[in-house]
Amino acid sequence: MFNGFSHSVKGASHEKRNIVCQDASAYKIGEGYAVAVVADGHGSKKHFRSDVGSKCAVDAAVETIGLFFQDPDEFDRNFDRDPDRLIKRIEKYVLILWNEKIRKHLEENPVTLDEKHLFEHNVFIEIPHASYYGTTLICAVACRGYTFGFQIGDGSLVAVFEDGETSMIMDYEEANPANITSSMCNEMAVTMFDQFYVRNKKLLCFCVSTDGLYTSFGSDQDFLDYHTIIASQLTNMEAFMPSLKNNMVKRSHFGTEDDISISCVYDEELAAEKLDVIKAKVAENKRRAAEKKANLLKR
Repeated sequence: MFNGFSHSVKGASHEKRNIVCQDASAYKIGEGYAVAVVADGHGSKKHFRSDVGSKCAVDAAVETIGLFFQDPDEFDRNFDRDPDRLIKRIEKYVLILWNEKIRKHLEENPVTLDEKHLFEHNVFIEIPHASYYGTTLICAVACRGYTFGFQIGDGSLVAVFEDGETSMIMDYEEANPANITSSMCNEMAVTMFDQFYVRNKKLLCFCVSTDGLYTSFGSDQDFLDYHTIIASQLTNMEAFMPSLKNNMVKRSHFGTEDDISISCVYDEELAAEKLDVIKAKVAENKRRAAEKKANLLKR
């Protein structure tokens, strides 16, 4: 049986400048699936409603997955036939729904004078309405025997397998021409998604996170080891969540001092069954890190 959690914290730089948290996160456990999703609203001036945009993106992703899974058996059959085509259909629907949500928000909340005064008039009128709400999005879905996900913009997805091994199975790389942002608000957004799917591998958990988390670590390995620690605590979430939230607040003061969001979905039975394996992996990672530190001090 799946379970999950999600949490977002405001970055230190946003606290200093009295800016709202521009991240959003969510998870949902449904029939035949579990979904984890995060979004990171852009910080540029023209994206002045990106906090709303990120919330709309998260909601659009969760709602879309729910719609596609109204018949889980049919979804499984469609995925078996052509997973690439199905994932692309989901991405398109998420974009459509996101645009509907931001249009509705703009209709109900017209641009204020304070928002307009951020720009020269001739500059403001050239900004596409969708840009007000610009955001990234990462979504991952655990299903019956397979996992898939999609991403637009930066951020990370880490999978922890039953043997304790971790992998950034969808390592996003910026590959767009200069001055073109990978964003939900881009006119060519539907072509900018990256996606993955994994079959027949026992996934203990996966975590999606905004780039504020990744930038708080000194290396990819440290970042991956952090997720092994999370996996080792999934059987005791009530006690672990306060510690995780406090750690996220501390980490928001490192790296870019950005907002941080994480969303995790995990297999409760597998987490309990493999607890000793995961704890042994955590101990192994600590030994390796200590040896590395000792070797650096010797130089």
